[in-house]
Amino acid sequence: MNDHRWWQDGIIYQVYPRSFLDSNQDGIGDLPGITARLDYLAGLGIDAIWLSPFYPTPDADFGYDISDHTQVDARFGTLQDFDELLQQAHTRGIRLVLDLVLNHTSDQHAWFKESRSSLRNPKRDWYMWRDEKNNWQSEPGGSAWTYDAATRQYYYHSYLPEQPDVNWRNPEVREAQLGVVKFWLERGVDGFRLDVFNVCFKDAEFKNNPTKFGLRKFDQQEHLYDADQPEMIPLLNDLRTLLDKYPNTYAVGETFLPTTEKSAKFVGMDRLHAAFSFDFSVKNLIYPWKPDWLLKRILHRERIFEGELWPTTVMSNHDVRRAASRYSHAEDDAQARLAMTILLTLRGTPFIYYGEEIGMRDLKLKRDQIMDPPGKRYWPLFKGRDGCRGPMQWDDSTLAGYSSVQPWLPVHPDHITRNISMQEKDPESMLNLTRKLIALRRQYPALQKGSFTALAGNSRQVLAYLRTFEKQNILVAMNFSGRKARITLEAEHTRRNWRTLHPGTNIETFMTDHLELPAHGISIWVAED
Repeated sequence: MNDHRWWQDGIIYQVYPRSFLDSNQDGIGDLPGITARLDYLAGLGIDAIWLSPFYPTPDADFGYDISDHTQVDARFGTLQDFDELLQQAHTRGIRLVLDLVLNHTSDQHAWFKESRSSLRNPKRDWYMWRDEKNNWQSEPGGSAWTYDAATRQYYYHSYLPEQPDVNWRNPEVREAQLGVVKFWLERGVDGFRLDVFNVCFKDAEFKNNPTKFGLRKFDQQEHLYDADQPEMIPLLNDLRTLLDKYPNTYAVGETFLPTTEKSAKFVGMDRLHAAFSFDFSVKNLIYPWKPDWLLKRILHRERIFEGELWPTTVMSNHDVRRAASRYSHAEDDAQARLAMTILLTLRGTPFIYYGEEIGMRDLKLKRDQIMDPPGKRYWPLFKGRDGCRGPMQWDDSTLAGYSSVQPWLPVHPDHITRNISMQEKDPESMLNLTRKLIALRRQYPALQKGSFTALAGNSRQVLAYLRTFEKQNILVAMNFSGRKARITLEAEHTRRNWRTLHPGTNIETFMTDHLELPAHGISIWVAED
């Protein structure tokens, strides 16, 4: 565990703690539950765990409204449980990346309680208070300003009123927040995923945002003054300086209102190691899950993230519908298998969301089962994010091996036929495909760090590309259609001696001008000549 590029070559697995495994049978997953499943994760072949928030929280936003950044919520365990998880993960060669929310706190955080107690409190300026509000809107909906009757001022919140934004322009706030980062680094963590990092600074004069067309009031503004301020760069410089004092640590940012170009500008030797651009998992869009759309996205990303800039590849996370639910229109895993192949064969750090390796689907919940506040507010136009946060499906028992009591969210009914225990026994399962793809990525440098070249034979049915590193060439071809497809190879590729890596384990070679792909077929070949 001494390679400073582990985050480039490795694979990061996101665990949503309350949904992974309930070790103390209270219906909520916890840190000891994650520790108990480290052997499974090591067997999967991942390099690091991204651990979603486990800090004390009133649950206005299920963990992203933090009331103490340096403690563990009692429902998830203790600091000693965290230390045990970290130590046991390191023993297995698995790093731990923590989710940090530094833009805002809970309104139950001690800092905010002091800040709102009086106009003269020393921490009043730790948050953003004004006599009058401007036109800024919160992302969940409604004004971003909430009136506090006790002190007769408005405070600012990019998200829920229960999530007031801290004032990063205050030097004491800057010192305290970087102190949180140092606290966890001293404890031995390997890095951080930074929640909506690029909204930490707002315009110093609180100028109104220009208006534009949009369906929601939030979308009817150009967010020029409530995000992406120039002061963000010096802060990233300071953060990187701190991280570099702890060898092999890593930071990836969640870009708010992401574009590939925006994400790339926050990445560099004196900035973040990486920033999400969400090229294949953008929210609230109709997903044209077809080779031509995917290739366009890939090539655009390749143009922006060039040289030392390193992209990330994400298909699912805790905020968007699962890939298998977005792209599959049937119970089979054909499209989910294609998504996993793309995730693990493109250039960029792959992030696997828990359960993605078995093709878990979103829960279909009734209104009275919704836990997510935006879902409660905007039902039925938006049903919240609970669907992608269901309990992990370990086996076919009544509660999927997650708990012995009713979980905080229902277990998906398909756990009887879709679970880890069953898929481990099936050589052709989604789980074993994922393990094989991870093993191939770890074995072949071309899949880790090689360049990307689209093949001329791409069509509306087929996505095919080369990954090349030094003298090693990997050819990846996928058929997105339900019928056979053929891809014609260029002359330079027909002269190579190709050996199949998938499907099967044979070592037959071929020299031909075309490849035949079965319906929804995936073929991976290597040429080392």
